[in-house]
Amino acid sequence: MNSTASTTTATQIVLPGRVEPDELLVTRRELPAPAAGQALIRVEASGVSFAEQQMRRGKYYDQPAFPFVPGYDLVGEVTAVGSPEDTGLLGRRVAALTKTGGWASHALLDTADLVPVPDALPADAAETFVVNGITAWQMLHRIAKTAAGQTILVHGANGGVGSTLVQLALAAGIRVIGTASAANADKVRALGAIPVDYRGDVSAQVRAIAPEGVAAVFDHLGGQSAVDSFAMLAPGGTLVAYGSASTKDEEGNSRLPVLKLFARLALWNVLPNKRSAHFFNIWAGQRRPARFRAQLAADLGAVLELAARGELTPQIAARIPLSEAGRALALAESHTVTGKVVLVADDAS
Repeated sequence: MNSTASTTTATQIVLPGRVEPDELLVTRRELPAPAAGQALIRVEASGVSFAEQQMRRGKYYDQPAFPFVPGYDLVGEVTAVGSPEDTGLLGRRVAALTKTGGWASHALLDTADLVPVPDALPADAAETFVVNGITAWQMLHRIAKTAAGQTILVHGANGGVGSTLVQLALAAGIRVIGTASAANADKVRALGAIPVDYRGDVSAQVRAIAPEGVAAVFDHLGGQSAVDSFAMLAPGGTLVAYGSASTKDEEGNSRLPVLKLFARLALWNVLPNKRSAHFFNIWAGQRRPARFRAQLAADLGAVLELAARGELTPQIAARIPLSEAGRALALAESHTVTGKVVLVADDAS
């Protein structure tokens, strides 16, 4: 294995516009050798997250212009580096948060953005904890700061972020109520959470379990759900909103639902109600790059170590070859699976 390399032909999945999942394009592109401070990654796994579901509709808040390569995160092996001081990375399995570009067979990334993956953790398992693990860890421990013995509500507890949140909270001694469909109730119960049917009166179901309200609610739905979530908080409780999934199919300005949510959160924080509301944006700290990277590495590192020790169980809904990304996206959007749909290298499927 060399520290330098010639050009590499990468397979990439391109989102050409507002299209159906089966209209994604499989393309080829020549990648140059890594420049100083860069590494070439042979991608072993990349995830299908809710961000891509929004992006194909043009509804993700700050997505790039079409066409582009989606892929919010990846796990893979370093095969070449551009600086002699980075040769220790060669052959190492690493994880990275990318926002876009992860749905590819190879990727060029800055070495400063790479987080080592424990040897005991397979690539597909590690992939389920990259964006989901960072999101869940930071919302639970850096924003809500929920303590052992408290009760929280996790919307979409059978989803990628939701199932990770449930496990991290339980590992910290926190009781979890999780919303899901009745069909997925047993899956939520198997994770260790108390399931409630999101098609019913969620507030009434939650109050029956936690009469005084909950210490925190983690809400990816936005819209009316955020209003109901805030009302379910106990005094001193925290709402952490991190999306607007309930508005993904609405026509019109893609930013408007998020801006409305921001306005609500700001209003609630100035009212004398002894509760707080926050919007979690995983990229918010990029204005201070060194601190952002340090926190990301620390938080993802902590999650991956828990997983390597068997204290977290990866929730892999399906492993689908990269070239069949359209099928993977359709499955992720079907609401019939628990956990994360993972794209794997075609020669590994």
